[in-house]
Order: sequence, then C-alpha cells, then structure tokens
Amino acid sequence: MLPIEFLFITAWPVIDMRLRCKCKGIEYPPGIPPNVSKLLELDIIRWELQGLDDVLKPSQFSLAVKGSLYPDRNGPRSRLKGQLQMNISFVLPHILALVPEDVRRDVADSVLRGLLQNMKSKVNGSLLSDYAEFKKEKQKTLV
Repeated sequence: MLPIEFLFITAWPVIDMRLRCKCKGIEYPPGIPPNVSKLLELDIIRWELQGLDDVLKPSQFSLAVKGSLYPDRNGPRSRLKGQLQMNISFVLPHILALVPEDVRRDVADSVLRGLLQNMKSKVNGSLLSDYAEFKKEKQKTLV
C-alpha cells in the first residue's frame, strides 16, 4: 500500500486479506439486503506497519478490519456497494503526547481516511483486474 505520513514519521502498511464468496443469504453480515445473491467478504488476516520499528512496537498497535462488497442491481445499471468496519487501537508514543489532543485527532482522522481510501482503491482495482483475468480464462475454455 502507499506510505502513510504522520508528522515526521513514515510507515508502509503491508496487509494480507482473505476474500470469501458467500451466496444465497447464507451467513451474510447484518445490513445486507435480502435480495443480494452473492457477496464478497473480506478480512485482514495479517498486517504490518513497516518503518515504525523505532517508534511503535507491534504489541502497542492492533488493527481489525471486516467488510463486504456486493452488487447493487437496482435500475438499469449495476454498481458495487459495500460496508467496512475498522477497529484500531494503539499506545501513543511518549514524544507524541506533547502534540495537542485536537491536532493528534485531526491528523489521526486524516491518516485513517487516507488508509481507508487506499484500501478501497486497491480492493476495487484488484477486483476489476481479477474479474478481467477470470473472464479471459473463461472465454479460452469455451473456445
């Protein structure tokens, strides 16, 4: 993923995701419309923030992400809809305790929004390229 910058610190998130396809409403998460025939569930199974070895120990930071993507076929066009739940907790390094709380909150909000947008674009890009590859392979088997 793209690097995240916070004050004078740069970190490179490395995330492994598990994707599962669910169908026919079986084990769908809450909030998914009942007419959705298939859904893609995503979970982060491993993560690492490279570049923070001197600032933040892995035991001081936790990240949990669960989400789902599904087609919204209302009207003439289909589009992709989804939901995402992200939980982050960390122990603030002593040096950052000197930064005023409202500044830390604004910067943290900006960093998290950037991380979420980065994840969204990576997932969407991967889905499109994976689907294009699947479609190409499917056409080869039909010929």
